[in-house]
Amino acid sequence: MAATRRRQWGADRRTDPLAPVAAPAGDSLITLGRLGIVFTVLAWAGYIVVTVVSQFVNRGLGGMRFTSETVVYVVIMSLLTMSSLLYLVARQGALYRTRAHRRVPRAAIDEAFDDYRPPMTVLVPSYREELPTIRMTLLSAALQEYPDLRVVLLLDDPPHPQTESLAAARLLPAQLNEWLREPRVRFDLALHRFEAGSATGLAELVEEYRWAADWLADRADQESIEDHVDRFFAEQVLRALADEFAGIAEALSSAVAEGATLPPDRIRQLYRRLAWTFRAEVTCFERKLFASLSHEANKAMNLNSYIGLMGRSFEPRETPEGLVLVPSPSGSTVVPDAEFVLTLDADSILLPEYCLRLVYLFGQPDNHRLAVAQTPYSAFPGSATRMERLAGASTDLQHIVHQGMSYHDATFWVGANAVIRKRALDDIVEIEHQGGHEVRRYVQDRTVIEDTESSLDLAIHGWRLINYPERLSYSATPPDFGSLAIQRRRWANGGLLILPKLWRTGRERAQRGEHGSAVQTWLRINYMASTCWSSIGLVLLLVYPFDSKLLSPLIVLAAMPYFLAMSGDLKRCGYKRTDILRIYGFNLILLPVNLAGVVKSLQQAVTGKKIPFARTPKVANRTATSLLFAVSPLLIIAYSLYTVWRDKQTGNWGNAAFATVNAVAATYAVVAFMGVRNLLVDLWLGFIEFLYVTEKPRNAAQPVQRRQRRTVVKEPTPMAWQDVLYRGAPATASGTHHAEVGGSFRVLAVPPSAPPEHNRRLTDRFTPASTSNAADDDAAVVRGAS
Repeated sequence: MAATRRRQWGADRRTDPLAPVAAPAGDSLITLGRLGIVFTVLAWAGYIVVTVVSQFVNRGLGGMRFTSETVVYVVIMSLLTMSSLLYLVARQGALYRTRAHRRVPRAAIDEAFDDYRPPMTVLVPSYREELPTIRMTLLSAALQEYPDLRVVLLLDDPPHPQTESLAAARLLPAQLNEWLREPRVRFDLALHRFEAGSATGLAELVEEYRWAADWLADRADQESIEDHVDRFFAEQVLRALADEFAGIAEALSSAVAEGATLPPDRIRQLYRRLAWTFRAEVTCFERKLFASLSHEANKAMNLNSYIGLMGRSFEPRETPEGLVLVPSPSGSTVVPDAEFVLTLDADSILLPEYCLRLVYLFGQPDNHRLAVAQTPYSAFPGSATRMERLAGASTDLQHIVHQGMSYHDATFWVGANAVIRKRALDDIVEIEHQGGHEVRRYVQDRTVIEDTESSLDLAIHGWRLINYPERLSYSATPPDFGSLAIQRRRWANGGLLILPKLWRTGRERAQRGEHGSAVQTWLRINYMASTCWSSIGLVLLLVYPFDSKLLSPLIVLAAMPYFLAMSGDLKRCGYKRTDILRIYGFNLILLPVNLAGVVKSLQQAVTGKKIPFARTPKVANRTATSLLFAVSPLLIIAYSLYTVWRDKQTGNWGNAAFATVNAVAATYAVVAFMGVRNLLVDLWLGFIEFLYVTEKPRNAAQPVQRRQRRTVVKEPTPMAWQDVLYRGAPATASGTHHAEVGGSFRVLAVPPSAPPEHNRRLTDRFTPASTSNAADDDAAVVRGAS
């Protein structure tokens, strides 16, 4: 278990999460929201009219520089105002949804699952995650009260050499299955007795629910509580489920005391609920053990590798390339198919009814073309650092925005958690062949925001996405600036690249006779491109001395509804209204991070080379910040102070006031969120790293390159007979990947001489016991081909 992070002054004092169902918005809140939208539009229009009249009509063009300066300033302010307006529009949609949403009674859901029990597979991609984090995620998925659930841990750690953490992660599914074994066996037998007619009645059902409540409460007491995430899991998953079962037991006990009777169907549903809660099967899969699967280093291909195997059978074979999965109708390895796939990040936690309520939504008559349903994740309460608290506040605000986007049918898939209809993924799959092996891409990995691009792919094929209007999922927020910078840089990268797909989406919808609204289009454009124009616009405002006459009170008034609405949303989410000022400074120091993501997008657009996927670090200690991101906030502060001094000399008071606000906000953010001591350490580490150059080791057998150019001829070493038989002699000589070793070439392949025990260890993690023998037989065929 990771060490407890020391709590900072100003950390999150909340102990309880927000209610799953938001309170319906009142009439006054709805009215103020509408007035805010109207006021923003009128203030912006007034600003445009006043600026055009005063700067161009009354003063004339005033020269090319003045004209260009005015146009640029107006464009920047218009784009920033549009982003503010779209926040208000999305927020208004979220408020409408709180009034329209009525939580479906649990009895109605139980009745719907009497005859409709579609299988679901939960996929949890993991790359070097801490074991306690994975454990809580897997258990929150396994305790979903869902009838046919399979939880698969997709381990993506390098399998060779095996680390202690990887070995422990491989053992985790078996340990969790054993953890669930006692209640699983007990409640399966209780359900069997009831269906066989040997149950004694409600009294026995009461005892079963009391036993389940006590068992879960005992497990909650046994949890090791090291931080706020551990506390959340123990209280909101284990103990909340225990309290739910205890409440049912008390209700049934009262019914027995009053001599009441329940319909047999309802009693059966209650027995099934106990059995389904503990019935999930937990297993793991490692794509990097198989040479026939993609090894591209990103989450999308980790998911695609397993989804591409679902519903098919394979025969494992040992080859000179390594262990491969050969499609075979009678193969000994069968990967179960599922009607629904739940993708879940390894640092996320689901509340117990997540799967039932979302699949119930899929089953409604109007949702036959629904592809993705999700509850955008919220932040865990009780974070120990100021940085994590404020990052969590922005996460909770985004939950509101996403709910409003669903109101306007502009939903984007948020990759931390989502229930996906498998048939929809089959519609957007792209199949290619690499090295004779089939590679299926369901979730696009062209950019590092794979969920956003896949949302448009689904929309192009006529599928819908929706955010369920409840808070049923939570995910970890980076606790320090270093890890947050990695996450936000990834989020800022890719939106520009997939923006053209939005136009294709509009054309395809128009051909189907579906016409989206202008609000829907602008919400999607803002979601994908606002980081770009906001970052560039703020940089121009920071560095260029615009004439103070361009700063009109009207443009300030246009921004007021946005700030007032956001401060009110923060208050309703359990934060402080004054956090709106802290968020401004928070965004200032993140400005270089967002710009770096935008630059990476442009780089990929020009070069066509995919940007490597940078995973957000989840470590107990602090993640160091790169030298660029450590220096940039100091440059912002220094330049803002210089701007204040310069504008005071020239009498540009409006720009001087803006620079003063920036200097104060950025200084506060550096001290409060980055920390002076941490910043100095990061600057020193970055400086040392900049000076230190790792010298590539010179191979003793490789001749020293001098000024005089000469050709070094490298004779290939003889190939192993297994390579010749597998690839063919011409391919072995020139058609495979090679590595230079001592001036010769070596084929990068797993030798077929691995012992059968090694093959068995690989296949046992993925296949039934009988598969291991088949794999050994196939390997023997290759070895004995001579």
